Amino acid sequence: MTDLGKVDREFFDEYIYPRLGAARDDVALGPTHGVDFGLLDIDGTAVAIATDPVSVLPALGFERAGRFAIDIVLSDIAVSGLDPSHLAVSFTLPPEMTDEQFAELWGAMHAEADDLGVSIVTGHTARYAGCSYPWVGGATALAVGDHDDVVRPDGARPGDDVLVTKGPGVEATGLLTTLFPDAFVDLDDDVLADAQARLDETDAVRDAMTVSAAGGRGVHAMHDATECGVHGALNEIAESAGVQLEIDESSIPFRPGVRETCDFLGIDPWRSTTAGSLVVATDPDVTDDVVAALDARGTPVGVAGTVVAGEGVVVDGERIEHPDVDPSWAAYDRLAREAEQANADAE
Repeated sequence: MTDLGKVDREFFDEYIYPRLGAARDDVALGPTHGVDFGLLDIDGTAVAIATDPVSVLPALGFERAGRFAIDIVLSDIAVSGLDPSHLAVSFTLPPEMTDEQFAELWGAMHAEADDLGVSIVTGHTARYAGCSYPWVGGATALAVGDHDDVVRPDGARPGDDVLVTKGPGVEATGLLTTLFPDAFVDLDDDVLADAQARLDETDAVRDAMTVSAAGGRGVHAMHDATECGVHGALNEIAESAGVQLEIDESSIPFRPGVRETCDFLGIDPWRSTTAGSLVVATDPDVTDDVVAALDARGTPVGVAGTVVAGEGVVVDGERIEHPDVDPSWAAYDRLAREAEQANADAE
């Protein structure tokens, strides 16, 4: 098991799978390592379901933190190809959170859910001793629709195009420079501003809905590149489908401020968390439609490669493996400790 971040495949296979409770005929897709959602069949209707922690970062301001938190939760269900429809939220709040702060947080989460057409149907809210930011609960999102419209995570097939939106390191860059600006004083002001602006690109929900609407059943697989970044997402799509992805790295967008920030931190942007970026496998017949729809939204996208028979991921002729650990977690931990020490020294 890794020290930080999601468990690895070895841990999943040894401790979690196949200990999954009762076997039920209505489970069309159960827990699978590297897959964003599960799938139920309820009397012929598809119900996609995904659960994630709720992360609240007060340093962002509670209104912005609320939008960030709900977009991260809903992205895992949006990649199912079905529009998110329902949400359950459980809060285990730290005692120091005030009623006013919660009201600001919840107001932002409500507004974002309302804008996306998502109804919040149940939950739990309480303060408990021992709870602390940023991990303050969990949420379960659902999407309901036609089985034929589901984009299965294992659906990539030889002949497909591989699309990547926004590119690597978007979340890590935007989040770390926003939370710890004093640590980046050696970056040019313009570069730091570009890097901090990346935090507003961490919403993958609307992009996923756009991809599904534009590509229809020609969208064969979709995955958000969160922990372990673009390289992790590429490997997870290839592994789940039993195919090989051949990728031209130069065809993938690279957002302003990302390279400089990751170089400064000494982390690999391709292996760093990048919520907001999608990896998509499409039938070539719909690729132009999907690219045009994303362009119309202002979302950078590149046709990064193709799916072929085989296994794994080959980038610029070199095979890459799934990252063992996301380097941005250690960077976050180091920056947080340095900021805490600087505050202590100032008192």
